[in-house]
Amino acid sequence: MPTVETARGPVDVADLGRTYMHEHVFVLDDYHQRNYGSGAWWDEDERVADAAAKLAALAGSGVTTIADPTVWGLGRYIPRIRRVADLVPELNIVVATGLYTYADLPFPLHYRGPGTLLGGPEPLVADFVRDLTEGIADTGVRAAFLKCAVDEPGFTPGVERVLRAVAAAHRETGAPVTVHTHSASHSGRGALDLLLKEGVDPARVVVGHAGDSNDLDYLMELADTGAVLGMDRFGLDTYNPTPDRVATVAALCARGYADRMVLSHDASCYIDWFGPDPEALRPVLPNWHYGHLTDDVLPALREAGVTDAQIDAMLVANPRRYFTPAP
Repeated sequence: MPTVETARGPVDVADLGRTYMHEHVFVLDDYHQRNYGSGAWWDEDERVADAAAKLAALAGSGVTTIADPTVWGLGRYIPRIRRVADLVPELNIVVATGLYTYADLPFPLHYRGPGTLLGGPEPLVADFVRDLTEGIADTGVRAAFLKCAVDEPGFTPGVERVLRAVAAAHRETGAPVTVHTHSASHSGRGALDLLLKEGVDPARVVVGHAGDSNDLDYLMELADTGAVLGMDRFGLDTYNPTPDRVATVAALCARGYADRMVLSHDASCYIDWFGPDPEALRPVLPNWHYGHLTDDVLPALREAGVTDAQIDAMLVANPRRYFTPAP
């Protein structure tokens, strides 16, 4: 039986069960937390306990796996994730490697690699492959997928380097890819074009945040490549209200695309982008939490004509296929 790596080690792909394909545990600015994060901003034990409680509640709703695309640029720290995972043994946390930027690369990459002052091979490829095959840092936890981003600024030199490095790591390891995209500018089209030209298997690509768009022609164009649509920001109503997201998923299901979609929230247990208290965001985004899909979205999808078999495809079969190694 094929396996997929998680924060607690490998599990059978068949045991992934109901999977949310784009959820974070923590989203942090490491520099800020180290220098200004004490007191109101951060208490390690408190945050770990809070995350464990939230993820245990998620598991209690029937979800058995989350894919966490937190990579360099979003504050990935695997020892903390491992602590949380050990406290919630009923939930699998699948971690990623990659680099999250909309424009420039971090300074340790500015002067090394193709086209730089010192030249040489792309160091990102070796880093990503090591995370996937040996483990992240000295934790022994192996990443199971790759993450990159193409947002509104488009293909800056830094963004293009990351995508090409992700593609190279995919070719070497077979690991699947999730790419953050900006639906308003249709950046998923260019992201897929580059990844596919670089030899990435489209069936192993999730076009993240595709669900921010209600443009059915654009979404079907992406899905017709064989890629998977990340309908993964339910609750982020400032980008696209839940009723519109539901209508779009239902329309795509009616057109035969249930096998090309996955569902999620892009939520987190704690994100420091909005200040020290994540609950301060609740009046603005009351539905942006792990419970929204189960409590609100799935009943609305069923009411819109989406069948239980189609829901199972989006939450179970499609994630399982994405994480199943190619023969």
